[in-house]
Formats: sequence, structure tokens, C-alpha cells
Amino acid sequence: MPRAILFDFYGTLTSACTRGPAHELAPRLLGCEPAEYFAVLNTSFFPRCRGAYGDALDTMRWVASELGVRVTPARLRAAQAARLMAVRADTHLRPEAVPTLWRLRRAGIRLAVVSDCAWELPEIMRALPVNHLLDAKVFSVQVGCSKPDPRIYLAACARLDVVPEECVFVGDGGSRELTGAQALGIRAIRLAAPDLADHLQFASDDGFAGESAVTLPDAAALALTPQTVGV
Repeated sequence: MPRAILFDFYGTLTSACTRGPAHELAPRLLGCEPAEYFAVLNTSFFPRCRGAYGDALDTMRWVASELGVRVTPARLRAAQAARLMAVRADTHLRPEAVPTLWRLRRAGIRLAVVSDCAWELPEIMRALPVNHLLDAKVFSVQVGCSKPDPRIYLAACARLDVVPEECVFVGDGGSRELTGAQALGIRAIRLAAPDLADHLQFASDDGFAGESAVTLPDAAALALTPQTVGV
């Protein structure tokens, strides 16, 4: 049995994430079209989630610069507040997330979230009911590296006081996170839930051909069973 399980957040502990209508307020406040704003967010996802452009407000200032718009400090703050509100509105924990984490904790398993994310998730996480069930939270924007960089997994291992071979990683496969985990000797399980067909994802782990489960409880149960190795 593993000593620890590392979970991706978006699309794993949450249901599929898409940009809902609340996301259109931030670009309106910046004075640009939503499609142009979303294009900048998409192409800059990985540097943004590594904190390359500074804190949340500095990142929004960079986005405005990329869009060629000039806004007052007040409008910039309002746009960032609107983005935080929109990300919060689109973040829905899977109904089985809390019960699954509780069962794992009762089994003595140490738990961590390892997420590629911008500055909004650390803020949102404080109010989520999974927050106190996690022994460690490793956010790319805070550690300065993103999956599949080995350092982000090793940061989680260090905080949980385990080695990679004692861990299982569960995720939907964004950021090539599953093959990244495997490269370190971490057993990886893909969550292949049906709703993820509509999930907003970058750098899908298409080369992963390992274990999978269609529900979060099934993925957790699989993580607790011995791995079958083909001969």
C-alpha cells in the first residue's frame, strides 16, 4: 500500500472546468474582446502558472500589456477581482472528493494536491472543504515550476516525508502529469471520468498508456491495490 497519494486538482478533485460566462467581465473591464483575452490566457498558461509575470495583479497588468490596452490601477484591480470571482464560480469539487479523501486519511494515507495553477487557486483553496484534508498543497505558481518538471513532484514528496516510490499520482492527464510522475518512479493513475471530454486542458498526456479509472473513488481504490506488472 502506498504511503501517500498525490492528486491533481482541476479535473480530478473538481469536475470538468470550462470558462463560464463570469469570465467575460474581466476583459470588459480591461477594454478588450473576450476572445482576445482568452487567447492570451491560453498561450501564456504555463509561464503564468509558474509565476513568470509576478503576483496576481502584476500578471493581469502583463495580460493588459499583451492586449495593447492601458487601464487605470483601479480598473486593473477590478479586472483581477473579476477573474478571481470567475475562477471561483467555475471551481466545483466532485461530490465524491471529500468522502474519498476522508476514507484515505482514515486508512493512514498522506495526501497532497499538486496543481498547475495561477494565483487564484491558493486563494480559493482556503474556503474549500478539501483544504483541511490535505497534508500538503503544492501550487506551481508558488514553487516556480510546473508538471511534468520533477521538482514539483519532489516538492510534494518532501512535504509529505516520503520518497517517490512510496507514492501514487492521480490526475486527468493535463500538463503531461502522468508520464512526468512515472519518470520519477511514482505510480500513475489516470482519472478518465466522462465529464472530462469538455475539460479545459493544456498539454494532454496522450502518450500515457497506464492504469485508469472512471470515478475518483475507483481511482483511490485502485491506488490502494498492488500494481499488476505485465511480463
